[in-house]
Amino acid sequence: MESTFGAIVAALGGGLPILLSHLALALALLAGGVAIYTRLTPYDELALARDGNAAGGLAFAGAVVSLAIPVAATLVTSTAAVDIVIWGVVALALQLAAFFVASRLMRNLEEQVGKGNVAAATVVVAVQLGAALVNAAAMAG
Repeated sequence: MESTFGAIVAALGGGLPILLSHLALALALLAGGVAIYTRLTPYDELALARDGNAAGGLAFAGAVVSLAIPVAATLVTSTAAVDIVIWGVVALALQLAAFFVASRLMRNLEEQVGKGNVAAATVVVAVQLGAALVNAAAMAG
């Protein structure tokens, strides 16, 4: 029993630093992607959500999740930090492009989300999540 416990502790000691560094990289990529997203979108979803606008909250939540999915996929497919960063940047760029495609599907998206149109925000979120899932699967090979 003691040898099993010792092996677990040894594996944890070797693997934990790698886990923490990969997690930190992925969270930094996600934070950077969210920061870029909030600056590129024509409206401030987080401010809208703080004011009780459900469409703004839904749009922001959808953006965060749709950015997180492909970043998470980089953790599955990459073993080196540089791979995580490179593929994470590619994934985020593709997701930001997906937002702009989705925003073109809905006329006056900024105005609609600003007025609390949850249906419009839902369409954008659906396109973003669909793109995120395909993006993640493509990276997984």
